[in-house]
Amino acid sequence: MSTVTEAAGLSIGLVNFHFKSKQNLLEETLTFLAREHHEQWRRAYEDAGLSAPEKLLAIVASHFHPRICTRRKLAVWYAFFGEGKRRAVYRALVDDLDRERYDLSTQLCAEIEEEGGYGGLPPHVIARTLEALYDGIWLNILIYPDRYKRDQAHRQVRAYLASVYPRHFEMPGV
Repeated sequence: MSTVTEAAGLSIGLVNFHFKSKQNLLEETLTFLAREHHEQWRRAYEDAGLSAPEKLLAIVASHFHPRICTRRKLAVWYAFFGEGKRRAVYRALVDDLDRERYDLSTQLCAEIEEEGGYGGLPPHVIARTLEALYDGIWLNILIYPDRYKRDQAHRQVRAYLASVYPRHFEMPGV
């Protein structure tokens, strides 16, 4: 609590009064980050072109947006991921938001699959892999800041999409 209050420039008493417990503070922080991320990718999706590839790329890009993908925020996400005792509570707070993105990505992959006649991996597998890539690449950005940058990470996910759907996505320079 002292670290959080110091970073926020607030007194421990004020934070305790407002949040009542460290657990409440952590849950509110996670909820804030999850909503911020949700609003970012949702806005990017809605502002994208009409095609499924454009919309999927907008979701991908939102994961590496400078407002979302900062080492400080990634450190907070990974603090939550590592909190085993509370993981069920944290998952309950963000599962609906994650599921919405996964379902939408699956739908977009299905549209791309149908349009391109790829016959490869099922769309839900591609969407799950994207989710895993986001988390794994975020971890690399966090622990290897000299080797992993947002733009490079973004290109890596686009390269994955180009390898799965080569007629719909161009292979970026990785």
